[in-house]
Amino acid sequence: MTAVGGVPRQRLHPLTPLVRGAKLVAIAAVAVSWRGLSDLGLFHWLIAMAVILVGAVLVSAVVWAVTGYEVVGRELRVHEGLLSRRVRTIPLERVQAIDVVRPALARVFGLAELRLEVIGGGKTEAPLAYLTLAGATELRASLLGLATGAAPAAPADERPLFAVDNNRLLLAQLLTPQALAVPIGAAFVIWPALSHPDWTLIGAASTITAFLGVFQVPVRRVLDEWAFRITDDSAALRVRQGLLNKRSQSVPPRRVQAVKLTWPLLWRPGGWARARMDVAGYGGDGEEQLRAGTLVPVAASPDAVTVASAVLGAAVIGTVDVTTLSMSGPPRRARWLAPLAWSRIGVAVTDDFVAVREGVLTRELVAVPLARVQSVRVVQGPWQRLLSLATVTVDTAGGLTATARFRDAEEAYRLADELATRSRAARKTFSTRVAATRPRPPVAPPDSAAHPGLGSPAPADENSDPHSDGDLRSGPAPQPDGDPQRGAVPRTDDNPHREPDSSHNVDLRPRLESRPGSELHPGA
Repeated sequence: MTAVGGVPRQRLHPLTPLVRGAKLVAIAAVAVSWRGLSDLGLFHWLIAMAVILVGAVLVSAVVWAVTGYEVVGRELRVHEGLLSRRVRTIPLERVQAIDVVRPALARVFGLAELRLEVIGGGKTEAPLAYLTLAGATELRASLLGLATGAAPAAPADERPLFAVDNNRLLLAQLLTPQALAVPIGAAFVIWPALSHPDWTLIGAASTITAFLGVFQVPVRRVLDEWAFRITDDSAALRVRQGLLNKRSQSVPPRRVQAVKLTWPLLWRPGGWARARMDVAGYGGDGEEQLRAGTLVPVAASPDAVTVASAVLGAAVIGTVDVTTLSMSGPPRRARWLAPLAWSRIGVAVTDDFVAVREGVLTRELVAVPLARVQSVRVVQGPWQRLLSLATVTVDTAGGLTATARFRDAEEAYRLADELATRSRAARKTFSTRVAATRPRPPVAPPDSAAHPGLGSPAPADENSDPHSDGDLRSGPAPQPDGDPQRGAVPRTDDNPHREPDSSHNVDLRPRLESRPGSELHPGA
């Protein structure tokens, strides 16, 4: 298989069809279930599974033969399709995270799957399954280097941030609502079986399947977060976790959209907390996003806060300590809308991030770097308008939002104006910090014009942007068309349309016409 320019495309591992075929057979065996085994008999059931395996391997072999990938400039191109050829092009500057996943079946053959999470994607883009573990690790390092501009770091250069205590992880999962509901669910499963002592193969299988379903959530959490550890280096945060299916996640700190700290009710007597980071681009269902964003499964509260502060500091290229935040609470009249929670609600704004706190039974703190802010909204419901209150919501490109509830209406609009202004300043500061940390190209000596081959910098790749650093661009911004006095929307990391910053505040309050004899409320 060849590519443009004669550069050979890379194929997936030759054992890929066998692994995919075995996976399909496992799915088929579950679909047929115990009832199919009882109806067909063991011999005919094994023949059916063998036929499915051969067919799945043949189909997977055809798919493998027409699939290839290559790296051209700062793009990953994946070629696939038999009758209808398709080339998927992924700009590496839009890559938010790169994971190396090793399912239990692939680990038997020493294989791994490479997953690229791209902002705006509803699912994982161009999953390369399967490669050798060494090949997947090497390709990930190369793609991260092209995406972030940082040189790949050796494992010896990684700095450990946190490692979970597996015993604490087991105990913490027992202190969750899902685990506490297990005895009740088990009673509903076991009682019908004990009431009808005539056991059959199908009845036993159904009982076991239902019993496993009751334990599914806490057991899955333990299996996914077993041996969890996180390190960092010059290129990315490295998260490794899993007992059966091992996951190695690499996230550039500048792609982190928000960080969330949680103190569950049953964990607070032990002083435990958990934390997660929000990275734009992770597809799949909510469970997959939650699994991919784990930052601290469970730890002592000071340790969780320390890790969250370190990740936030790396995201803004500065120093962050969330323990020093001075939270501002809502007015006392907010008690009418949240009698139990109003004293726990608070918001804090710094030059680098905004943080909100709330929760009665489960306490939470969400911190969003201001350089990642996509929009700021002021919302008033009918009861809030009656009490002259409003809610300020800060949106990011990920799934987490910072919501400051039940603020005084005038204060809410001032807070929104302040956040819009500070987000523009934070982006400028962040760009300056990125430029200071970016390695500078070698400077050619004065006589290099007479000797082009001596000391001259290498020619730039036509596909690369010399000013790009992931999702940021330096240099003067193009002027937009239209009125030059019009206020510009602050550009975020993932907004492809660059607009100039405005030096004046943006008044987010709605424009209302005053009529005689009428009383107007902001946001009404």
